[in-house]
Amino acid sequence: MKNNQKIKISYEPDADVLSYEINHQTIDHAQEIGNIIVHFTKDDSPVLVEILEATQFLNQAVDLKKKIVTQA
Repeated sequence: MKNNQKIKISYEPDADVLSYEINHQTIDHAQEIGNIIVHFTKDDSPVLVEILEATQFLNQAVDLKKKIVTQA
């Protein structure tokens, strides 16, 4: 990633969607993997990642981290 590009993370509380914009290229298509949607350019470079039901996703990530720390 070039230094002049900034990663943008945003959250839409009404929809409970967390968005992670990797770059500002034009989106050509998207692929849904469970509650995650990844948007790609024509040459299949990721542009935007959306996490649906973000609260649940993040809670699961925190629980997983706690388990890992406890086992260490």
